[in-house]
Amino acid sequence: MNPITEPVTVSHFLAVGAVLFVCGAVCMATKRNALGVLMGIELVLNGANLNFVAFGSKFLRSTTIGLDGELMALFVIVLAAAEAAVALAIALNFYNNHTTIDVDHADELRG
Repeated sequence: MNPITEPVTVSHFLAVGAVLFVCGAVCMATKRNALGVLMGIELVLNGANLNFVAFGSKFLRSTTIGLDGELMALFVIVLAAAEAAVALAIALNFYNNHTTIDVDHADELRG
């Protein structure tokens, strides 16, 4: 069978979710800029959302309660919105104090 004409299955969604998750983790580990780290966190959360929706699909299990994966993804989206608002407020406050958002300069809380 031709791979182009094959239907999209749950494993395809899980593979894309895993790629998003790994790209986000690499972005969080390598970026020195606070906004780059925030983008990595968003990629990780989007990869997890895609996996939640894939695991909750009717193609994986025949008996589901309906929207279990989608409800978990909605909860993660709300959590990501709150995290982005708080993190951007912290980044703006840090920029006002230090004129940079490089995470290596954030050593004031050292004991």
